[in-house]
Amino acid sequence: MTSNIISKSPRCHHNPQVSCGDCRLNSICLPISVHVDELDKLDEIIQRGRPLHKGDYLYHANDPFTSVYAVRSGTIKSIRITNDGEEQVTGFHLPGEILGMDGIAQNVHTNSAIALETTAVCEIPFARMEELSIKIPSLQRHFFQLMSQEITADQQLITLLSKNSAEERVASMLLSISTRNHRRHLSATLFRLAMSRADMGNYLGLTVETVSRVLSRFQKQGVLSVDKKEIEILDMDGLRKAARADVC
Repeated sequence: MTSNIISKSPRCHHNPQVSCGDCRLNSICLPISVHVDELDKLDEIIQRGRPLHKGDYLYHANDPFTSVYAVRSGTIKSIRITNDGEEQVTGFHLPGEILGMDGIAQNVHTNSAIALETTAVCEIPFARMEELSIKIPSLQRHFFQLMSQEITADQQLITLLSKNSAEERVASMLLSISTRNHRRHLSATLFRLAMSRADMGNYLGLTVETVSRVLSRFQKQGVLSVDKKEIEILDMDGLRKAARADVC
């Protein structure tokens, strides 16, 4: 990589003063071909407010769509309210991932986004990004790739919920988190789940008790080590076998 390409820094947590060039996640949420002069233009439009606390809303369903958001640290869950008035978890967003694109189609958000822990985000005003994308073609291509990933994630959720067994669903979710951690250059085998068992069950279409039983079963089988929210994958092949599918 040449010197005028974005470089990585080992730190980028909740500090609102951190720029895109200093962020350790820039290779994930930004196109790698963005050069320093182009990065300065992007950095000018990105807004970095105070961190969200656990339970804070980033946006609500039916809020006007004005921006997309990149998670810089922490975890956010997206939810929608069903016709029966029940909360349905539709996704979990980890550092380096983009959310808020549900509002593009109708200019209002269809989901709500809630912080599961102290979380820092970068807000990217969509109108400004459209203008900038004209000047930086690589940024436009990257955004299309992000939209494609959103579609793929929706398809994976449908596939996940169509699986017959609870073991397949839980294993597939853990493999997904493992893969996403690996993309962030973090451990693929040792991580903390920010979401509760209730959120996991809601997302997977399972009861809290079933999620807990499956995790305990995996632990007894030597597939996982589970200590409250701390998960260590001891047998990756065993977890893949339990999922019975490739998870991206």
